[in-house]
Amino acid sequence: MGQSLDIYYSGIDRYRNPDIVPDPSKEPSFDPNLGFNKPRKERVMHVTEEEMMSAKIPLEFRDYCAHKLIDYHVCRKKNWPWVVNCHHEKHAYLTCEYEDYVMRMKEYERERRLRVKAKNGELEV
Repeated sequence: MGQSLDIYYSGIDRYRNPDIVPDPSKEPSFDPNLGFNKPRKERVMHVTEEEMMSAKIPLEFRDYCAHKLIDYHVCRKKNWPWVVNCHHEKHAYLTCEYEDYVMRMKEYERERRLRVKAKNGELEV
């Protein structure tokens, strides 16, 4: 029951404090290495756009885990109709998707906290 109120208030917070709550569709406004001692490793795509197009990966699945999804689709095609043999590939893909989700949520929260610090004057932009 409380979850619906959390969703309601988090949506309102975006309108009450637009300078604090980051827009997920925009690029981060702070340096990615701000607050870290050594440079962070940049995330790279393992497959190209042409490879995803030739594998017929839908647009909503063309993310950092697309290479795992392609492996899973290849395994399903190779092992049809016994697709249960592809559970390792499926697990690898779902684990990658989960880790990507966690990474994006951490980046969102980092951006939000840096915006709060900048607004309070604790951080020089």
